[in-house]
Amino acid sequence: MSSSFQPVKPQKGSDIVLAQLKQRIESGEYEPGYRLPSVVDLAVGFNVGRSTIREALSALKAMGWLDIRHGGGTFVSQVLPSEPVPDAGDFFHKKESFQEILEIRKYIESGCASLAAKRRTDVDIEHLEQILVRMRVVLEDERASEEADVQFHLQIAKATHNTLFIQMMDSLTKRLQESMGDSRRLWFFSELASGQQLLEEHTGIFEAIREQNEALASERMMQHLVKVEMVLERMTVR
Repeated sequence: MSSSFQPVKPQKGSDIVLAQLKQRIESGEYEPGYRLPSVVDLAVGFNVGRSTIREALSALKAMGWLDIRHGGGTFVSQVLPSEPVPDAGDFFHKKESFQEILEIRKYIESGCASLAAKRRTDVDIEHLEQILVRMRVVLEDERASEEADVQFHLQIAKATHNTLFIQMMDSLTKRLQESMGDSRRLWFFSELASGQQLLEEHTGIFEAIREQNEALASERMMQHLVKVEMVLERMTVR
């Protein structure tokens, strides 16, 4: 008799919650626009912790099944995914590419922040301020917020006045947009942070650059990205 078996992994609680909620949407029980119960009520209903519910909701949001409005509730997306989507296990374990882009971002962008603090001009500061103003205006608009987020990080690279830094960040633009969307979801749903708190982090980085404090600018940028990395590790450990 062959002794080779496929190892059986215990199913994560968030995977089970995700699968059940997704089944209710697919069956039509939860129709587009339907408002889901609160995180607290779902946690009680599934008899799991709130963090487990948030992980499942975060994944369903990323997969296109839910629309999570910060402070406004969780709704079934008006337009449901038409393409095949990864199953729950794939979503929570597919972290390698995201982790790689985070690693690149940590070391490139902390260096960018430091050099930007050293070399920034008044025009650079004006451009960064304009982006921060836009981030405040579109705080409740997820897509516009993500776009402003990307522009903020690209503008810091431009403030270095180093052609290679700028080219590297430009070449990463598409990956940056993807990773920032994931980063924001992890930030909001695992850390229970708000758009306002995220804005404050960006403002702190800006202030260090404006004051030409190279060490602080680099430190704040690194801390900004390390937090997301730590959340990712917690979410994907079984």
